[in-house]
Amino acid sequence: MPEDVVNYERRGPVAVVTMNRPDFRNAQNSAMTYALDEAFYRAAEDDEVKVVVLAGAGKHFSAGHDIGTPGRDVDRSFPRKAGLWWDHVGKAGAESRFARESEVYLGMCRRWRELPKPVIVSVQGACIAGGLMLAWVGDLIVASDDAFFADPVVRMGIPGVEYFAHPWVMPPRIAKEFLYTGDRMPASRAYELGWVNRVVARADLEAETFALAERIAAMPRLGLALTKKAVNQAEDLQGMRAGMDSVFGLHHLAHAHNAETSADSLGGMDPKKMKEAADGS
Repeated sequence: MPEDVVNYERRGPVAVVTMNRPDFRNAQNSAMTYALDEAFYRAAEDDEVKVVVLAGAGKHFSAGHDIGTPGRDVDRSFPRKAGLWWDHVGKAGAESRFARESEVYLGMCRRWRELPKPVIVSVQGACIAGGLMLAWVGDLIVASDDAFFADPVVRMGIPGVEYFAHPWVMPPRIAKEFLYTGDRMPASRAYELGWVNRVVARADLEAETFALAERIAAMPRLGLALTKKAVNQAEDLQGMRAGMDSVFGLHHLAHAHNAETSADSLGGMDPKKMKEAADGS
């Protein structure tokens, strides 16, 4: 596993934050989540940074939450930053799961969404489940023509990932189909639905993303921050924040049900079984 699970680089007015677990399709363990948090703080505090680009090293943007790699670290403590819930380590049942996911998933993503600088997400290959959360907290998404998106966690009996932006990102009937089937949505379809801004050839992804970032970086910093806040507030007035809170409760009801009736809180699904289910659909 790479020594640095997240790389940070500044290219002029653009900060580049890159997930760096390519051998595991950038599956997000807690080490990566907290490293992302540190990188976003760093970009927010740097007066020379006007725009942030979030990317994933290798063939895929992110396969989502880490549910089975050698670097999985759900039982490890990290510095508490996103909220005031107690440390999940050493707790049982919902006291552990709810505290951890309130911190590393919903809490972190909500804070990243409010980063007062535009975030452009550069997506290639797979963007699955927890990968969607990272893409959706961004302001703009530039996707390669080989990118695809999926949230297959209904196969675990769970109603979507923790950062439940689905009905705001896409029309409700499309969101239901997306979740009910767990099918992959190609970048071209996501573009048609308006939740990907641009689709470009894979070879041009980096250049196109940076051209857009540099164009935005020419705008006044405060103007960008206030515009971002204005649009985010409009989404919240449409019920986004309250809706996520309600679905987060349903998400944990599903975890608790799985823990009572199956092998574990994921309904006995591991990466191999999820892949087999996807390949057979």
